[in-house]
Amino acid sequence: MTDTVSDSSTTDSWTVAGRTFRSRLIVGTGKYKDFEQNAAAVEASGAEIVTVAVRRVNVSDPKAPMLTDFIDPRKITYLPNTAGCFTAEDAIRTLRLAREAGGWDLVKLEVLGEARTLYPDMRETLKATEILANEGFLPMVYCVDDPIAAKQLEDAGAVAVMPLGAPIGSGLGIQNKVTVRLIVEGAKVPVLVDAGVGTASEAAVAMELGCDGVLMNTAIAEARDPIRMARAMKLAVEAGRDAYLAGRMAQRRYADPSSPLAGLI
Repeated sequence: MTDTVSDSSTTDSWTVAGRTFRSRLIVGTGKYKDFEQNAAAVEASGAEIVTVAVRRVNVSDPKAPMLTDFIDPRKITYLPNTAGCFTAEDAIRTLRLAREAGGWDLVKLEVLGEARTLYPDMRETLKATEILANEGFLPMVYCVDDPIAAKQLEDAGAVAVMPLGAPIGSGLGIQNKVTVRLIVEGAKVPVLVDAGVGTASEAAVAMELGCDGVLMNTAIAEARDPIRMARAMKLAVEAGRDAYLAGRMAQRRYADPSSPLAGLI
């Protein structure tokens, strides 16, 4: 009799704000050579959600090339984001416009503190989260890798918290695994690493920490072969999730032989 192992990519799913997805990889729509390459990368990644910078990507002007002509919003969930916003007021205005343009209520909120680090301004982020939640938005919120801040966002109405792994676009990988794990352990909403992932092994680390998903843009868009990297990220997220569900072996200070040393011939 042969043991069988279920394929987590087809049997495992996650839910945010009542919407269920199979893919745990979210990809961005910036920095690609063109919309066609972006669409090909999304397909290779298997992603079911794409995040769209409302202030930078055309999703409403039919006189210019539109992302929706290449990535079908009937098949892929669009997640409007507030990239480039440095105050709560700007972020709220941007998402109100997005809702008017496309009827979106599931959104990604980010309020940046400064242009050099692109770190979130948590005071403005928290303020915007409260207002947006009260207006019926479902904000998935970019935040610092701080379990206290993550809990405050959840209490304010965030439907998901998205701690950075490292600065946006840096490709440095997850710098603080301990705090990301603490956020996962304390959260009642999905936790997704957002920003800093540079290659497939780093995406796997995020999933091995127990995160519900990973969001990335630059790691795929700036790869030498974006389509191939998108496929690698898909497999890495699936492998990391499987490893988390399997439960890693205990770490030991000394060697432990695979075969018993007693009873040797």
